[in-house]
Amino acid sequence: MKGIFVILDGIGDLPCKQFGEKTPLEVAYTPNLDFLATRGEMGYLYSVRPGFIPESDEAIVSIFGNDLISSTRGQLEVRGTDIKLTRGDLALRVNFATIDSFEEGNILDRRVGRTLTNQEADVLSKALNKIKLPCEFVFKPTIQHRAVLVFRGGFSDNILGNDATYHQGKSRRIDKIGFCKALDDDENSQYSANIVNEFLERAHEVLNEHPLNKERKKRGLLPANYLFIRGAGIEIPKLKSYAGWISANYMPLEIGFSRVCGMKNFSFEYPKLRNLDAYANLYEGLAKACKFSIKILKKNYKNVDYAYIHLKETDTPGHDNKPFEKKLMLEYIDKTFFKFLRKFAPPNKIKVVVTADHSTPCNLKNHSADPVPVLFYNDSIPKEKKFNEKEAKKGTLGRMVGGELLKKVGFVR
Repeated sequence: MKGIFVILDGIGDLPCKQFGEKTPLEVAYTPNLDFLATRGEMGYLYSVRPGFIPESDEAIVSIFGNDLISSTRGQLEVRGTDIKLTRGDLALRVNFATIDSFEEGNILDRRVGRTLTNQEADVLSKALNKIKLPCEFVFKPTIQHRAVLVFRGGFSDNILGNDATYHQGKSRRIDKIGFCKALDDDENSQYSANIVNEFLERAHEVLNEHPLNKERKKRGLLPANYLFIRGAGIEIPKLKSYAGWISANYMPLEIGFSRVCGMKNFSFEYPKLRNLDAYANLYEGLAKACKFSIKILKKNYKNVDYAYIHLKETDTPGHDNKPFEKKLMLEYIDKTFFKFLRKFAPPNKIKVVVTADHSTPCNLKNHSADPVPVLFYNDSIPKEKKFNEKEAKKGTLGRMVGGELLKKVGFVR
């Protein structure tokens, strides 16, 4: 193996008052990451382009050297499941969410307070799949509040989802529900938008009256009474091939991306959320992900050139404004996964790149356009460094944009 590419989702941050105007990465105790930084180079990366606020799919697609128009979120998410797609099927990413009412349209929580269990999502999904429409469709829950939706047939994907917060590259946060809109006057685009809107309205009726949600409200929990959709896609993404790579990914988006790129992906079943402690579930998932990634690298390093590892959990504390949780997650990853890499990479002459797909500052509770730090371990002459945003901006790798990173470190030509 020549190199390992690690993405720590959303680790980029801004100074937090809880840490004396430092970032979680600055205050985290990460001796193993710092060991790699000491014997390498650092820089900073705009995953898409300066000023652009990327969603996760846009960031990954761009970092691996593709144009954003080459892919859609819905297609990647669905291809990360067992749903089979044919050309013309409209694929969408979905969030279970909470609103006050369809008439008022105020968004209370885009993720149902992170308390929707796997069992509850399965029950609600069965009810949603009974909705009658002029076309066939498949609704499937994936992990936590996430789901995918596929409309079968010859649809247009030239439509916008119903949450303007996620419209490409925007910084605004919208607190009112919207409607799916056609982006042109084509009859099929208008029809596709209308079908999606009809489903969303009926879905709200089903969810709002479902006994499970009434029981949740009695227990003081947010009801999963609405759906947000985004990332409409009908074509298989046209992404660059990374057939010589393996990946260890467990979220639908990253699984789908790896499959479309031709990587051999290894995955595991994510722990189910069974109670109300979302962060206990996240730590359980993170522990399993770190252990699994180590296992895959040990087993395959002699047979492939490169590996792509993506750890998702570090993004969530940013969205929830929990800087202490972000710090703890970074420290856990350091003392498990990076402790392994510190011992594994040098004797096997393996280069390591560590970065993020985007910044998710805690005080913004959302993605931002800020660049992310980059660490490139190449066993160079030791020079004391600490891996964080501030030090990375001083690094010899300098400023990079999108696909420049993998070229600069020699992971692609």
